[in-house]
Amino acid sequence: MKDEGRRGDGEMGRRGDGETRGRGDSETGRRGDGETQPGEADDPSHSHFNSAAASTVSASPPPRISPSPSLRHHPSKRLGQNFLNDSRTIDRIIQALRPRSDETIIEIGPGRGALTAQLVEHAGALVAIEFDRNLIPGLLERFGSSRNFKLVQSDALITDFCSEIKPASHARLVANLPYNISTAILQRLIEQRSCLTEMVLMLQREVVERITAPAGSTDRGYLSVVVEAHCETEKLFDVAPGAFRPIPKVWSSVIRLKVRPSPAVTVKDYALLWQVVSAGFAQRRKTILNNLRSAPPGLQELVKLHGGASIVLCQAEVDLRRRAETLTLEEWARITQAIE
Repeated sequence: MKDEGRRGDGEMGRRGDGETRGRGDSETGRRGDGETQPGEADDPSHSHFNSAAASTVSASPPPRISPSPSLRHHPSKRLGQNFLNDSRTIDRIIQALRPRSDETIIEIGPGRGALTAQLVEHAGALVAIEFDRNLIPGLLERFGSSRNFKLVQSDALITDFCSEIKPASHARLVANLPYNISTAILQRLIEQRSCLTEMVLMLQREVVERITAPAGSTDRGYLSVVVEAHCETEKLFDVAPGAFRPIPKVWSSVIRLKVRPSPAVTVKDYALLWQVVSAGFAQRRKTILNNLRSAPPGLQELVKLHGGASIVLCQAEVDLRRRAETLTLEEWARITQAIE
C-alpha cells in the first residue's frame, strides 16, 4: 500500500494504476496516477531478480506512463501522490488486516514502504505491486533481502493478481487507492475475486459512502450494487488529510470487503444484470421506466422482445415510478430475470 495521494474516480470507468499511494497512494498511502497512455515499452532495467534472495521484481507494460527514473523521488502531482506517514493510521490498518505467517498478502502501491515494513515482518509472503519506477530502487534497497518479498513493477489495472501470487491459490489484499481511478481498480479486483478472499482498502471518504450506500440513499449508484453483489462491506475508520504528505484536500476512509463465495443474487446472465443496472443509473433523475426505455440499443431490443419496459417492471414487481437508487439488489435481479 503506498503512501501516496489519491485520485478521483469515476463510477466505474477503469484507469490504470497501482500504488497505494495517492490519497493517491502512499506508504500506506495511495497513489494517484496518470492518464492511461498506451504504447509505453517497459524499461528492462526495472525487471530485477535479486539472486541473493527470493525477492523479485517483474514488469509488464502499463497502459500509463510511469515517470522516468530519477535519483531523488518527489511526490508526483500527475500521479496524485500523497504519502501516508502517520504511524497511528498505519498501525490501525495493520490491526484491521492482521497478516498471518501462513498466508500471502498483496499490497497495491507500496510507495516508500511505510506499510510494507510491517507487512514483510508479519506475512508469510508479500507481493507488492508498484507502478512508479522511481520508487523501485528504494523498495529493493529496504526489502530486497527479505525472502518473503516479491516486487512487481506494473499497473494494477492490468496486473494478473492470481498469477502473481503463485504458488499460493488465494490471498488477501491491502491498498491505498488513488482517488481518480479507485473504482476502476476496484472493478479489476472484483473481476479477479477467484483468488482474493478479503480486501482492506483506503479510499476517498465519498467513495466509501457510495460503496456502502443502501437502497434508498442518494449516494447509491452502480458501484454500490456491484460491490454488494460480490462482497460484504464494513467501513472501519476515517483518515484525516493531515496523515499524508503532501496534505490532500479530502478525507479518506478505510473499508473492509469480504469476498462472497458466490454472488448475493442468482441470475442466468450476470453480464446482462450489470447492463440493466448501468442503464438504470444512466440518468439519475429519471425513473427506472424511462431509463429502461432509453437504454442502449441491444438492451432496449431485449426489453421490447419481452413486452416493453412497463411489462418487464410489472413482472419484476417494481413500481414504474421509482428511481434507480431506491432499488434493492434483489429487485435488480428480478428485472434481469424478466428479460433473460
